[in-house]
Amino acid sequence: MLPPARRDELRQFAERLADLAGEVVRSAWARPSIEVVAKADGSPVTVADRVAERAMRAAIARAYPDHGVVGEEFGAERPDAEYCWVLDPIDGTKSFVSRVPLFAILVGLRHLGRPVLGVIAQPILRERAVGDGASATFNGAPTRVAAPALADAVLVTTDAEHVARHHPAARWAELARSCAYCRTWGDGYGHLMVAAGRAHVVADPVMNPWDLVPVLPVLRGAGAVATAWDGGDPLAAGNVVAAAPALHAEVLRRLRG
Repeated sequence: MLPPARRDELRQFAERLADLAGEVVRSAWARPSIEVVAKADGSPVTVADRVAERAMRAAIARAYPDHGVVGEEFGAERPDAEYCWVLDPIDGTKSFVSRVPLFAILVGLRHLGRPVLGVIAQPILRERAVGDGASATFNGAPTRVAAPALADAVLVTTDAEHVARHHPAARWAELARSCAYCRTWGDGYGHLMVAAGRAHVVADPVMNPWDLVPVLPVLRGAGAVATAWDGGDPLAAGNVVAAAPALHAEVLRRLRG
């Protein structure tokens, strides 16, 4: 845990980073078209992704020149620093280019390698969840995950096709049938929905550090248990299941048989 004064200072700065990225994203959203190019792995990227990440990196360099940065678009600088910012300027680029506001700006902070602070911001809807692992807010008010029975739960994931590819032994179909709804309201926005109590389980089968580091302090701060699909460390595994404690245990039981 960070000292309270330090935590508040860094939380305010993390929200400022999200504001900077949000200005870029809203400007791009307002244009008639969004230019898209394919990265080496085939995933899409836009000019807005890159401009937003540059803006955040520049702000970090001015305010905290000794801090590290890891970003989706421009890689790592001093990733082993005591404090390291982890950035995804647009998590859910496919939604962004389709003009569907189910994407998010993700800002995370590691301290001595541990995720200690996260911001999930939806700049078009102007919704925001912020957490430090011990508490979380949604649009400035305290928030907690909801804890319905599994049969009444809303399950969200980014791409169900990734489940079969990365977790062929998982009993995904059984889990999805056991819930009230299963929807691909995923990427960072799905995690925001769980933290806000709108959805109840988020299960993402494959995630990068810039996807995970920002969302873990928010989910855990809102009272969720967040583990890998095998019950282990999500950062080591590169995947996550998060829900209220009893619901999380039931979800893992269904996934793993």
